[in-house]
Amino acid sequence: MNTPVAFIIFNRPERTRRVFAEIVRANPPRKLVVADGPRNEQEAASCAETRAIIAEVDWDCEVLTNFSERNLGCKQRVSSGLDWVFRNCEEAIILEDDCLPDPSFFPFCVELLEKYREDKRVSMICGSNFQQGKRRSADSYFFGLHVTAWGWASWRRAWDNYDVEMRGWATLRETSWLADLLVNPVAVKYWRETFDEMLRGNIDTWDYQFFFSWWANNSLAAIADRNLVSNIGFGSEATRTKDELPTLANLKRESMTFPLTHPREIGLNKIADDFSFKQICPWIIENQSPYWQLRHKFTGSLPDPVRRKIRELRAKLSDKL
Repeated sequence: MNTPVAFIIFNRPERTRRVFAEIVRANPPRKLVVADGPRNEQEAASCAETRAIIAEVDWDCEVLTNFSERNLGCKQRVSSGLDWVFRNCEEAIILEDDCLPDPSFFPFCVELLEKYREDKRVSMICGSNFQQGKRRSADSYFFGLHVTAWGWASWRRAWDNYDVEMRGWATLRETSWLADLLVNPVAVKYWRETFDEMLRGNIDTWDYQFFFSWWANNSLAAIADRNLVSNIGFGSEATRTKDELPTLANLKRESMTFPLTHPREIGLNKIADDFSFKQICPWIIENQSPYWQLRHKFTGSLPDPVRRKIRELRAKLSDKL
């Protein structure tokens, strides 16, 4: 494999070690590691242990590190880390410490990075698939808007459009752009409110800004037709994914079949994209009803293990209905 891999780590050595083993197995020529600093003295030991994992392998390749000694938070650390990655690389595969890839994820990304390198209609390659086993065509991937950054790849030319403060939304929000793009009124309402909060600086994240950047440039993501990456990071230790969702957490990894079958045209698969939105943001669909408001108020006060059990039971009941 000739493509660099960027690895974003923090304070979870066990998960980091599992993901890192897959990167070692892929043996990329360049490895770039981004790490945030500890939030307190108690966290310093786990951050140091996590960083030490990178030094356990005697690399026969170039290894670059970008470690922060102070805690920057998700928004500033990941965005500044990726700025650094794309200053050093024209293109890269990116994994966070809780995104466990199937080995076929790497050649899948490599092939699509080459195929769409100069095509600005594609800005992101995604290994996570939330179609719940549904195959949308005979192709190896489809194009969509709703994705997660749980195992992905991109190019410098796409990252160049990135603005961590998302200032372009101030102008676009006064137009029909978002409604024309998403059509689904529930999705439009959700993203309008989310982008407003981003502009106010009320959400500590980096990825919504990236999605916005390529949405605003009439671009799409190429999404694997099967799930190549499992998010193993849900739980109380997570920065964002504290609540475990049956539709997203610890999904089974599948292997891509090669040679790839490429779509004949680049265009939004609306059916698949609407389905992805419902899987990624299930609470948005539910919270339209008064029942959801009451249920959320009740379950929100329960301990994490109890809420997790309730979600598992609901998922089983849903499958039987």
